[in-house]
Amino acid sequence: MDNEDKWLEWAVRLQAIAQTGLAYTKDVFDKERFEEIRQIAAEMLVIPSGLPLEKVEDLFCNESGYQTPKIDTRAAIFKEEKILLVQESDGRWALPGGWCDVDQSVMDNTIKEVKEEAGLDARAERVIAILDKAKNNPAQSAHHVTKIFILCTSLGGKFAANSETIACDYFGLDELPVLSEGKTTAKQIAMCFEAATDPHWQTRFD
Repeated sequence: MDNEDKWLEWAVRLQAIAQTGLAYTKDVFDKERFEEIRQIAAEMLVIPSGLPLEKVEDLFCNESGYQTPKIDTRAAIFKEEKILLVQESDGRWALPGGWCDVDQSVMDNTIKEVKEEAGLDARAERVIAILDKAKNNPAQSAHHVTKIFILCTSLGGKFAANSETIACDYFGLDELPVLSEGKTTAKQIAMCFEAATDPHWQTRFD
């Protein structure tokens, strides 16, 4: 682990301690100290992230309650032995998906993301995997993230460019485009191919 990764790890841990303290303490003095710890954690992220302090504070210090991982849902949809990917504005590709909204179940959020990003109506079939992002994706994050991969079936629809994606297409495992690896890796796509062809697939988790 290099120094930048270590700084991120420390900042995330300090943020979690501060947020938990703010959620439970009744003492005014303690609240002030926990607010200060959270502010220091945000300032620690400015250099490794390259973001201005105001943006870091907005992303990092606006939650309340006990600190828990964020949930990211990803849909695996197949057609003629190829998998559906969506292209983001930076030109990279990923499985359709995103943060699970606070008022959505995993299934509902997966279906919603497919509609928003690929223009397709979908039916969620089964859970392929529940993976820790820090263990499986190269991009570091200020949030701890649990990624849930869902095998889905397309019920039809039509893609239209939107605020999140500029294209969608189906790809074979041996013809994958440049991926947004913080969201989807080639190994994760290979796992989805394996799950789609194995009727006895058992959900992977770490």
